[in-house]
Amino acid sequence: MSRYERPASPRVRPYSYRWRMRLLFAVLLLAALGLFGRAVELQLVDHRFLAQQGNMRFSRVARIVAHRGSITDRNAEPLAISTPVDSIWADPPVLAGSLAELPHLATVLGVDRGALAHRVRASLDRDFVYLARGVAPDQAQRVEALGLPGINLTREYRRYYPAGEVTGHLLGFTSIDDVGQEGVEHAFDNWLMGQDGAKRVIQDSRGQQVEDVESIRAVRPGRDLALSIDLRVQYLAYRELKSAILQNHARSGSVVVIDVNTGEVLAMVSQPAYNPNDREQLEPAAYRNRAVTDLFEPGSSVKPFIVAAGLASGKFTPRSIIDTNPGFIQVGATTFEDEHNLGAVDIATVLAKSSNVGMAKLALQLEPRQIWSELNHLGFGQLSASGLPGESAGVFTNYSHWRAISIATLSHGYGISVTALQLASAYATIGALGVRRPISILRLDAPPTGEQVLPAALCRALIGLLEAVTTQEGATGLRAQIPGYRVAGKTGTAYKASNGTYSQDRYTAVFAGVAPATHPRLAAVVVIDEPNVAKHMGGDVSAPVFSSVVGGALRLLGVPPDERGAPSDPLFFNQQVAER
Repeated sequence: MSRYERPASPRVRPYSYRWRMRLLFAVLLLAALGLFGRAVELQLVDHRFLAQQGNMRFSRVARIVAHRGSITDRNAEPLAISTPVDSIWADPPVLAGSLAELPHLATVLGVDRGALAHRVRASLDRDFVYLARGVAPDQAQRVEALGLPGINLTREYRRYYPAGEVTGHLLGFTSIDDVGQEGVEHAFDNWLMGQDGAKRVIQDSRGQQVEDVESIRAVRPGRDLALSIDLRVQYLAYRELKSAILQNHARSGSVVVIDVNTGEVLAMVSQPAYNPNDREQLEPAAYRNRAVTDLFEPGSSVKPFIVAAGLASGKFTPRSIIDTNPGFIQVGATTFEDEHNLGAVDIATVLAKSSNVGMAKLALQLEPRQIWSELNHLGFGQLSASGLPGESAGVFTNYSHWRAISIATLSHGYGISVTALQLASAYATIGALGVRRPISILRLDAPPTGEQVLPAALCRALIGLLEAVTTQEGATGLRAQIPGYRVAGKTGTAYKASNGTYSQDRYTAVFAGVAPATHPRLAAVVVIDEPNVAKHMGGDVSAPVFSSVVGGALRLLGVPPDERGAPSDPLFFNQQVAER
């Protein structure tokens, strides 16, 4: 072979990619199988869990707040209404992504920036937290305008009381969650409170509701409530009582006005009062309705009921003469005396001049059971049917525990404790000629059937005797007179107990009565606690309030004036009056 000749190259076999194709196909097949398996797992195995997670992010059960029922007076004047307000709440995990915007939110809400940021960070494991409740509409609009994710507004209701402190003690108030806390709001909470509804909604990534999906539970609004209160009379009683408290520098006071024919409470006010609309100023000490919670010894205002027991016993008539000479009486180690020796006087004068000696002599001639029975029939020592929270039953011990000194002190209003509502109810029973009707704070469509606890003739005679308290010269109740109307009532002035004895400079001044005396329509009680002036007697302090309140109420209700002339004849009473 020549050195210039090339050697023959071996034959090159073509390179094969078939194994690569098979490998790629296998990889793709495994990937497809993996995706298919994962899809099966997601759609079948984990479907419920994933659906729940998706719903948590986009579906929510929203509460539909029920509207609380309104409270009105007997003439449909609003006393308590619910007004719509907005509350601001946050979804902390969503809001966490916009913490830099929290200072703007804090400025609009009027809260500390650091406190707001801390509150959000501390609630990251929750999906709901209130930031502000019941904000004003303009403030809610400014919050909404910020457009922060995770910030939401929800519609709620806030209670508003148009009459303010005029009806504060009677109505009470509700909590921030619209639950009754005091007064009528608490007593009738189940009636006034509605049932919240619920619906399922879809929300976007910013937490805003974009669609209602379904109704889960229909909302049931609260039911309205009509009270027996006449707002006109309530305003009148509030004004006169507050004026008397200020004028006499008194500690507190109450006024109760009852419709004799039905047992409905037309007015119930107490001082000092509070405004339930101003929640920041609410103090627990001011909540109580003194007309039903506070006990006091009624003093001479209980004397008419002792006289009723005497008349019912048959031992006394309206013309009976009681000898009060020498102006005092010794019972055990205690001496009871009158301011002046009245001598031998009739029962009308005993009441008109409020003779402690005369009453003690009358009461000591009666059987203890007779006195206890008459007062028990009138409701002393018992709760009324008002249903108001915190009402006291008073203190009235059984006659089996009485001694002579107990009867003597009871005859002029000591040793028994009552509420203003109890005392007013007893006078209303006298005004209804012995028919005791349940006390109602709700408006009634018809007078309830009462119980005849005293003979009508006895009550008519007693009313005639009580007229002398406001007409007889030198009587204690002259300032309770009402122009155009005849008044039957009784003053009461009681020393207040202190440290186991009776104070000589602290008093409770009372006037209780009915009007018009010929056909009683209203019964009222005025209680002034610790008047701090020289004039502290019930006839000087409480009687003028009775005159203004009851006189104004009679004119507002269109009650015609009494026929003018002599007072009612107490001798309408006869010997058969004691029969039941």
